[in-house]
Amino acid sequence: MPTLTEPKLIAGNANQPLAKAISRRMSLYRGVDQQLVDARVERFNDGEIFVEVFENVRGEDMFIIQPTSNPANDNLMELLIIADALRRSSAARITAVIPYFGYARQDRRTKARTPISAKLVANMLVEAGVERVLTMDLHAAQIQGFFDIPVDNLYASPIFALDVRTQFKGQMDELMVVSPDVGGVARARELAKRINAPLSIVDKRREKAGEVAEMTVIGEVKDKVCLIVDDICDTAGTLCKAAQVLLDQGAKEVHAYISHGVLSDPAVERVTNSVMKSLVVTDSIRPTQAVLDTPNIRIVPTAPIFTQAILNIWNGTSVSSLFEDKTLTPIYESLYHMD
Repeated sequence: MPTLTEPKLIAGNANQPLAKAISRRMSLYRGVDQQLVDARVERFNDGEIFVEVFENVRGEDMFIIQPTSNPANDNLMELLIIADALRRSSAARITAVIPYFGYARQDRRTKARTPISAKLVANMLVEAGVERVLTMDLHAAQIQGFFDIPVDNLYASPIFALDVRTQFKGQMDELMVVSPDVGGVARARELAKRINAPLSIVDKRREKAGEVAEMTVIGEVKDKVCLIVDDICDTAGTLCKAAQVLLDQGAKEVHAYISHGVLSDPAVERVTNSVMKSLVVTDSIRPTQAVLDTPNIRIVPTAPIFTQAILNIWNGTSVSSLFEDKTLTPIYESLYHMD
């Protein structure tokens, strides 16, 4: 059945480079000029956000590209207001493309009298007119259940697997995938299965939030090239300490693959001075100039997988097919030439 509506992309200010990269790739894939919808997202003097869409979007399939990263509240409000503007302009369907879903770490009540902010954000998105969400590596998979609309959660592990096979060619037998905590084992196991590597765990004990008191390595890492896998790197304190503990246990070298590089202060300084050979993050969050200038931080693009996912949603075809190497490898072939 032919698609009657056109896919149109609109972006807030959170990650314009990623939005433009998706736009360029969609133009290439479709063979038509797929520019971002002309709009302005501005602030009044008191900080209020104002959105004006300059193109007709009536009856169109709209995709809002906007991670809710730092400043999380501003970027979230931009997303909500853009969605409201599109709904009031009679868009046929509104999909929120949220490469990094902010507030995802507040997915449950850890103690009395605390909120479940991720659920609140889900409610606000639906109320604003969002009819579908496309995101990557949710901090907690159960957040998909907070929505009564479809949520497509992409994974960075297939992209990381391609990168690992390229970067560690000839060393694959020496690799050891490491989860920095017990809660992240499923995520680390997914990459370990894809590259056929063993799995180790760093068990950490916290005395209070943000401070790690003790770390214990579960598994034999001696003479191994360790790859720490996690979804978020915020201040990098745990990550750098885990890298040091692994080296102390006899690891040959340590690298890290993190889906979302939040990298708040003093993360960049810690990573620069750490024993890690490299930290690989995606561009789901717009990297700061300090991140770009750090020699041991490398960024892998998410535009290829997001572009294909958007096209699959528009065409009504499978998004989960992008989890398979045979589907994903061709759209990354310009970056990773696999034998």
